[in-house]
Amino acid sequence: MKKILVPGLIAGAAMLVVSMIVGQLFHLAFPSLLAEYQNEALFRPWSDPLMNIYWAQPFILGLILAWIWDMTKSLVAGGNACVRGCRFGAIYWAITIPGMVISYASFPLSLLLVASWTVSILAQALAAGYILALMNK
Repeated sequence: MKKILVPGLIAGAAMLVVSMIVGQLFHLAFPSLLAEYQNEALFRPWSDPLMNIYWAQPFILGLILAWIWDMTKSLVAGGNACVRGCRFGAIYWAITIPGMVISYASFPLSLLLVASWTVSILAQALAAGYILALMNK
């Protein structure tokens, strides 16, 4: 349990921080994204109590990824922690791509918004993979 709980929570914190940084960079580069996020026909307003789940999501994902790391670490064996973590993160990221495609196809979202999510997920996945590789050899 210790191999999953602590690394998972640390990976979750890292993913939250990376998500906030990447999000801010995209908002600076593409101010039109802010208007899309404020569209209450698509997204809940931040005042909705359910939006608090937003803060829990990376920690839940971190725990799940720590568990998956523990079960599959032999698949990414070889190399230093950065290499192993990047392999793991890339595998997880690749699994998310169909979800991004279906989000773009089925919701009235801009390609830019979905692309920003895809880049953010990649950065988060690499950060989580690196942390899990460092903490669980």
